[in-house]
Order: sequence, then C-alpha cells, then structure tokens
Amino acid sequence: MKDDIPYGRQWIEDDEIEAVVKVLRSDWITQGPKIEEFEGRLAEYCGTRFAVAVSSGTAALHMACLTAGIGKDDEVIISPITFIASSNCVLYCGGRPVFADIEEDTANIDSEEIKKRITSKTKAIIPVHFAGHPCDLEAIGQIAKENNLIIIEDACHALGAEYRIQKSEWVKVGSCKHSDMTVFSFHPVKHITTGEGGAVLTNDEELYKRLKIFRNHGITRDPEDFVNTDLAFPSSPGPWYYEMQALGYNYRITDFQCALGIKQLEKADRFVERRRDIAAEYTKAFKDMDEVITPGEREKVKASYHLYVIQVKSGRLNRRDVFENLRKEGIGVQVHYIPVHLQPYYQQNLGYKKGAYPKAEQFYERALSLPIFPKMNDQDVERVIKSTQRVIRCEAE
Repeated sequence: MKDDIPYGRQWIEDDEIEAVVKVLRSDWITQGPKIEEFEGRLAEYCGTRFAVAVSSGTAALHMACLTAGIGKDDEVIISPITFIASSNCVLYCGGRPVFADIEEDTANIDSEEIKKRITSKTKAIIPVHFAGHPCDLEAIGQIAKENNLIIIEDACHALGAEYRIQKSEWVKVGSCKHSDMTVFSFHPVKHITTGEGGAVLTNDEELYKRLKIFRNHGITRDPEDFVNTDLAFPSSPGPWYYEMQALGYNYRITDFQCALGIKQLEKADRFVERRRDIAAEYTKAFKDMDEVITPGEREKVKASYHLYVIQVKSGRLNRRDVFENLRKEGIGVQVHYIPVHLQPYYQQNLGYKKGAYPKAEQFYERALSLPIFPKMNDQDVERVIKSTQRVIRCEAE
C-alpha cells in the first residue's frame, strides 16, 4: 500500500540538522545570537526594517494587537475564512472581531465589505492573505488611511508571496508598504519552519520597541527607556537592572529554533517556486473539469501557495464523499476553513449567526485543500491529480 500524502509537510535537510546541533552544543540554546541573526535576515528577505521573532504565529498575532493598542470595546475587521487565531487575538485584548465577507475568486477579505463594517469603534483591520494569495493591500491601505485605522497583515500563509506596486515594482509580503505590521507563522506546514514559531515585521521603530517588550514579560533592559529614575540612576544603573513597563508575556523563541529558521530561509525562494510549479500543474489538470473551481491568481500578485484549495461544485457532487474517498486513496485532503463566525463560542458569546456572510459560507461548503508542499516529487503530484480526477468523475456519474 502506498504511503499517504499529507496536505502539508516540512522539509528538513542535513545542513539544518547540523545548524541546530551546533547551537545545542554551544553556550546559548534559549536567548542567544541566532535570534537576532534570524530577525535580521527575515527583515532583509521581506524588505522591511525590523523583525521580532516569537514562539508561534498566534503569539505574533496577539503581540501585534497588544502593540497596536487594541483594547476593550475596540473593533477589528477581519475575514471569516481563516484559522481562529486570526480573530482570537482580538478577543485576547478585550476587543471585538467584526467580520467582512470575502472575494469569490481569491477567498480574501473584500475591501468593499470592509467599508460597510467601519464604525466609530473600529481601530484596525487584519487582512488575511488566504492560501498565500496577497490581499488587495493598496485598496485596504487607502481605506485605513481615510479612517485612521491600523493594518496588521496576517501573512501566516504568505511568506515569499509578492505583489506589484505602481507600474512595475514587485515587493514581498512583509515589506509593510501598506501596513503597520505583518505577522508570519513558522509552523511545520508553512513555507519555512522553526518547529513552532512566528514573527512580527514593521518599519516603525516605536512599534518595534514595544513588540520586543511585549515578547519578554513587558521587560526592558535598555537604559534609554528607563523611567524609574530614582532606582535606575542614583549614579548609573547596575548591570542587573531592568524594568517591567507593560504587562507582557513569555513569547520568546529559542536560539536553536532560529538556527533552523536561518537555514530554512535560505531555501525559501526555492520552496515557493516549487509550490508555484505544483499549483500550475494542478490548475492545468483541473481547469476543464466542470465540477471543479480552481483558485485564481490576480495579475498583480505572485501567490506563494501555502494551500491549493479547489471548490467542489454542489449538485451531483457531495464534498464529504469526495473528501472521504480521496482519504481512502491516501490523499491527505483537508478543509480550510470552517468560517470563524460559525464556531459555537462566537455564536454563543458574540451573537454571530449562520447566513451572515454568504460568500464565506458557500466557499466553506465547497472547499477542499489538496496536498501541496515542496518535498512532493512529480510522482506525488501526478498521483494527487489522477486520484482527484478519478474520484470526482466517479462521484459525478
């Protein structure tokens, strides 16, 4: 029996293992020099000034909301088609997630729907680059500018994705050209991995300083930031001295994780290119199947394809039957995502109801994520294609 092909999987090679082992044999395994090196390389890769690496993508989202000053009764507009962490981070801060429906071709948040949700309580927008396809950041950025709103890009799906600004300049997601902060995840199914891990990127030095404080219990050791002058400056602060200036968290990442991240980042463009090649093969194979809608890619973007999500049309096809039959063939399909507003917690505690976001709900009813990760070989890709075609055609008969 053939091995199952999961929907996503990390790719760890010998040089990454060696890099981790080297750190484990050093004097630093937690807060060491590899963290700052990884942050610098990540910022350079994305074309932004600052990066703060943390323990997970969820921690990064929470920290970005804290840094943005999200608090009690503040509203933050977000897509319902995302993992729950994208909106839970608002709840952690005492705010309220307000959902806006999606575009049918990209499954990204619709900028026109954002406009309809803005109130006097709106403080921020969290656009999610679903599946690695960049949102319309130019339009969203203009909305934010006109309404004095903060933008936190949830780019956990989109490391290595690009979009065009002006007429010919391509920039990477994470450059923060139209946003205040960008969040990444380095979970094993993402474009690169540090095991668990995440980061927040920004061009704003004040935001950067606050992010570093929130990462480490709200503590600073920088004498330039000390405020308790009677303790810190009787003559000069002792080398032991620190101040807790905010209610922060232990969201620190380790040195050996960042050693892995550095080596993975060196391969990020190769990984993304392979994902794009696989996506192109899928689109070519399924484009003429009447029962399937393939994901689109707009002219001004280069998606990085964290996910490849087809939509199985209703009618003669039952998405669950397709899902279960593909799983029986060892094809690790998945569904991304159950709309957040349909989760019991959101319905019972925040009053959201089914039917509120019809495009998101229709997308969920049809969505089926096919395996896509750079370690897939051509035979794996062909197996996914043939199995998917066969199962869908059998179900459609």
